[in-house]
Amino acid sequence: MLASDSYLAQLLKKLGASDFTINTADFLFGHVLKIALILLISLVLTRVAARVVRRSITGLVNRAPLRTGARAELRAATLAGVLASLVRVVVWTMSTLLVIQELGFNLGPFIAGASIIGVALGFGAQSLVKDFLSGFFILVEDQYGVGDIVNLGDTTGTVEEVNLRITSVRSFDGTVWYVPNGEIKKVGNTTKEWSRAVVDVVVGLSTDVAAAVAAISDELAALAGDATVADGLVEPPAVLGVDAVGPDSLTIRIAARVRPDRRVAVERAIRARAADRLRRDGHTHVPEQLVVP
Repeated sequence: MLASDSYLAQLLKKLGASDFTINTADFLFGHVLKIALILLISLVLTRVAARVVRRSITGLVNRAPLRTGARAELRAATLAGVLASLVRVVVWTMSTLLVIQELGFNLGPFIAGASIIGVALGFGAQSLVKDFLSGFFILVEDQYGVGDIVNLGDTTGTVEEVNLRITSVRSFDGTVWYVPNGEIKKVGNTTKEWSRAVVDVVVGLSTDVAAAVAAISDELAALAGDATVADGLVEPPAVLGVDAVGPDSLTIRIAARVRPDRRVAVERAIRARAADRLRRDGHTHVPEQLVVP
């Protein structure tokens, strides 16, 4: 009995081929070629889709108002890789189902079973899906990146790794915290583009404020010419004036816009210079340690 009444089968029958030859040829050309065509289309589609995704993500990141050179390129590569992998999974899953169907298997029970398993996994993986979606938007919006100093609520430190599921942050004492992205409600990034060095200098209540401010300002002008810290300054440091008055002290605030990775070094230099200058000028009740908010 012939496998089908296709044109190929009818042609071979007219040529006098045996039923076995007709069935074999019909199977090869009717199924194997279709399977090969499905696999070929899937291969081409994944390559083209991955290239389109990479170009689209790169263009989107480059148009972002807060792109930062190498960091933007790294972020674009991460997002493009994730989305390209997702496209490949979808395409090859569909092609696998088509191949199974072409081989004559009934996909009904398989799809029904997969649906039940999918529902069960969906209930159990809600938090995981939430983490992945949150991580995707963290990367797209460039909320923070590796090397940034962030405050994630109860966790503060330097970001060491960001992926779709978790953010790892190393605190000042060396502890590494692994925070699921879905649990991050708000983020404070102290190193976005630039940072601000803030130093509060506490002096005695009887201090001549004008003289102290003039002395500190003079020292800050010299600081701007110090090669060891000048590369960290985005703008020259300035004395903002008296920020607070206590029972027996005054607080003079100094601020400077600096490079994020040099904030601590600049603050230390400001503290040291201000303390030395105030002591040399004889201002009274200068604390042994300058207070930083």
